[in-house]
Amino acid sequence: MKKLSRRSFLRTSFASFAGLTMVRPGSFELTPASEVRVDKVKLGNSGLIVSRIALGTGSKGGSKASNQTRLGMENFTKMAHHAYEKGITFFDMADSYGSHQYVGNAIKSLPREKLTLLTKIWTQEDGSDRNVPVRESLDRYRQEMGTDYIDIVLMHCLMQPGWGKNRTHYMEGLAKAKQDGIIKAVGVSCHNWDAMVEAVDNPWVDVIMARINPFQTNMDGTPDVVKELLGKAKKNGIGVIGMKIFGEGRHVSDDEREQSLRFALTEANIHCMTLGMESTAHVDDATKRVMRLAKENKIH
Repeated sequence: MKKLSRRSFLRTSFASFAGLTMVRPGSFELTPASEVRVDKVKLGNSGLIVSRIALGTGSKGGSKASNQTRLGMENFTKMAHHAYEKGITFFDMADSYGSHQYVGNAIKSLPREKLTLLTKIWTQEDGSDRNVPVRESLDRYRQEMGTDYIDIVLMHCLMQPGWGKNRTHYMEGLAKAKQDGIIKAVGVSCHNWDAMVEAVDNPWVDVIMARINPFQTNMDGTPDVVKELLGKAKKNGIGVIGMKIFGEGRHVSDDEREQSLRFALTEANIHCMTLGMESTAHVDDATKRVMRLAKENKIH
């Protein structure tokens, strides 16, 4: 077997960060670990206080699996506990990632009241024969996570406008669950410009998850127009979570990570971000970078 140099090992390891599908040319070094802890932010008017970084569990996710679940239960739990020790108390899941049980196992020994659990429900247009009662799905999610309640539930991957009229089955079910205390906040994960425009002005929405990075990679518009729209969402009291911060893993060189996180913190008009980390080294690097940049730019 060919022996890898330390530099080659680090480059290969970090290539999977946030769902990277190829190793980019060039090399970099990971920021050393430190005792720095991620701070907390208010998520719009949702009533939730969350860690500025969420541990994403959907890198290359789908068909009930992701890079995070492919780590195996033991390795994922080790990474999740390390993230918690670094102040990352926000876990970003989805039914389609198959990550509920992994997070559920990881948080067994953690204080539930200090955690924020977010998941996403896949939706069809109303009238689909695949629609099931929303409460039935939420009951399964809660059982898989081992929790009585879920902090945030989003309608997953909205790719067309008009969802406010053709997904009332889900909107009404989620609103009822919110009323009953089963969930605390509702919203949408957008993969389409028009769907996101609709979300910004919809009073049903507490939280938006939006694709944003300085490279316009896997985004729904230019960085300028997206950040302007998200600024409007924030003014409307909506909590904004940034995703695809590294362009779904296409921008992970040292300089690109620095540029992406600085943009997310200073320009993107988001409250917090989800990062698809896959190792304790990823957690350490993201934690130190984000908190250093927040301090340098006087972000509180």
